Amino acid sequence: MNRRLVISLVAFGMLPCMAIAGQEGKNTKETMKVEITDTCQIEEINNIAYSQILSSRSDHQLLMSILVPRTRELKPAIVFYPGGGFISADHGHYPEMRMALAKAGFVVASAEYRTVPDMYPALVVDAKTAVRFLRAHAQELGIDPTRIGVIGDSAGGYVAQMVGTTNGEKGFDQGDYLDQSSDVQAAATMYGISNLMNIGEGHSEEIQKVHASPAVTEALLVNGCAFFTHPGASILSNPQKSLDASPMGHVKENMPPFLVMHGDADPLVSPIQSEQLYKALTEKGNKVDYVVIEGAGHGDYYWYQKPVVEKIVNWFKKTLKNE
Repeated sequence: MNRRLVISLVAFGMLPCMAIAGQEGKNTKETMKVEITDTCQIEEINNIAYSQILSSRSDHQLLMSILVPRTRELKPAIVFYPGGGFISADHGHYPEMRMALAKAGFVVASAEYRTVPDMYPALVVDAKTAVRFLRAHAQELGIDPTRIGVIGDSAGGYVAQMVGTTNGEKGFDQGDYLDQSSDVQAAATMYGISNLMNIGEGHSEEIQKVHASPAVTEALLVNGCAFFTHPGASILSNPQKSLDASPMGHVKENMPPFLVMHGDADPLVSPIQSEQLYKALTEKGNKVDYVVIEGAGHGDYYWYQKPVVEKIVNWFKKTLKNE
């Protein structure tokens, strides 16, 4: 079926400007009758420094933005980790989904994390610090600290998977709020990465060569940049090291419930990434829901459609709110 995308100038704010230009000096007065159908008020707290990374060369604050439903009861919380190919982590990403979760009664924190050239496990350390931060400030934010979930897309999906699969592993708990647990009660991933060694599996030979390069971002994440006497290394150069840096290397029994979602037309992260995670979690007896979206690519329009957003919201409602 062919599809035609019609782009309206109104959507870009162009026609209203032209109309106003032709109606200068015309005042209007109107009375509106509004039916109240939405009683959920959301507070937004932007650019909170949840972690401060100090080194001999720099002082780097990691930021998060939080959406808080204005209700009196304690609410479950969800941390969103944005994708960015391991080279960026914009915490303003995916506002449609975050607002939908907030309107469903969740406190939603979107957290940036360190990216390349910082190396693994920095981003996992940051992700777990964000969880501990919410627990440390649960009273101020109206959070039930016994119900915290995580979600991410693409590289952020990798981060969410790592947080979920490393429940109980204390080696990643570094920095602040160490009196709080970084364990989570639910983990969701959208077109995420479960094994750094086969991101391009099933794709063309050309794409597979890119992922075998020491310059590709997953190789830089694990092995670092070529510098001085270090020539750099492929992600395939040390399979055990790369597996240890992957969610697949941490799958075990008694994981939190997982929601795994992927598009079957993803040209960047192979759908095999989610399929192998689903199989590994299932084999260990864990609870996992696996959703394949027909025709969906990598972070394209499919992922912003109402049925997809509602699928995510309803899964968290069932998992963290027992609805």
